[in-house]
Amino acid sequence: MASGMAELLRLLLNVAEKAANVARVCRQEASLFELLVQEKTGADKNKKFVQDFKTLADVLIQEMIRHDVCAQFPELTGFIQGEESNKFENGLGESVIVTVCAQEEDTTALLAKVLDGNQNAASLLTKVIHQDLQIRDEAAESLQLSISPADVGIWIDPIDATSQYIEGKEEEEPEEGFCRFGLPCALVLIGVYLRSTGQPVMGVINQPFNRKDSTGKGWKGQHVWGVSYGDVNICSVTKRRPFCPQKKDYLSVLLSSSERPAVKNALAVISNGSLMYASGAGYKILCVVQGLVDVYVLSEGSTFKWDSCAPHALLRALGGGVSDLSECLRAHVNANKGHAAELTYHQPHTESQGVDRWANQGGIIAYLDSSVIDKVVAALAGKI
Repeated sequence: MASGMAELLRLLLNVAEKAANVARVCRQEASLFELLVQEKTGADKNKKFVQDFKTLADVLIQEMIRHDVCAQFPELTGFIQGEESNKFENGLGESVIVTVCAQEEDTTALLAKVLDGNQNAASLLTKVIHQDLQIRDEAAESLQLSISPADVGIWIDPIDATSQYIEGKEEEEPEEGFCRFGLPCALVLIGVYLRSTGQPVMGVINQPFNRKDSTGKGWKGQHVWGVSYGDVNICSVTKRRPFCPQKKDYLSVLLSSSERPAVKNALAVISNGSLMYASGAGYKILCVVQGLVDVYVLSEGSTFKWDSCAPHALLRALGGGVSDLSECLRAHVNANKGHAAELTYHQPHTESQGVDRWANQGGIIAYLDSSVIDKVVAALAGKI
């Protein structure tokens, strides 16, 4: 039973790398890329963005992960959820349900229909989707957990920060620090949670566009993963600076540039006026995981379970977490200090519609050290 989770982690590392290959292939072919962008509408639309795009790359990655995981772990069928609906409309106005087929030729035929008969593009994508990738990671392969794949569910965000992926500013990540925007902010996020409690127990994050390759034309990626269950806490992220919030007068605070002014003003006080901004919820939480910032705060309910589940698992493995900001503020008012109110991933908001059923409605606070919660909450109390 223990090896089942090691097998699942190994599979998720492989499918995340395949996903990164899909993302890279879709960007490299300009004619292909133009075909791939669809605007989201209705219940699928995220209210925060005026234009919220659904790319075929997004949908393909999601369905490929679903297909590959269910093929090896049929007990996960029905417990793999993602950001995207898999209905796509081609240039002729025909609706096509995008699925990954068992046979390559069937996938090619289906994709050719989506791609207005472009056989070349369909074959190119199919090859990447059906390739057999094997990433070796000794720590992942030797994992021992007392739960089995039948105990968990999976959240997929096939390309978090889709807008950055589409705009495609070719900004490389600096050696020390992070990008405010651009392709490095676009991440493949696969989070695993316990069905019984909603606790995040495993996360795989693949960054398809980390740095340019030696030719300067293509991109190389990187991946990180973490596991947190019982007394097992393992994370592949090792490049972190030591964190001693008690010895610091100020916190480094990361926000969304669209954060409301009242929040910016309140948090400017505890950050000595040097607030930082970056694109993509997953990327911002990853910055916390890597110790590049002390805390990421978002006051709006504009992130979703698929954004936070994977990086949350990595933070838990490192002793941190992702909490509901509204709950933390409420606990502060009731003098319930140190109340973590961590996010869970198994229950929808039944009173909401569409994607909002899975929104992190109270906003979020992501941290490596829980002592930052009180500092943030004290700064925001009575201001929002």
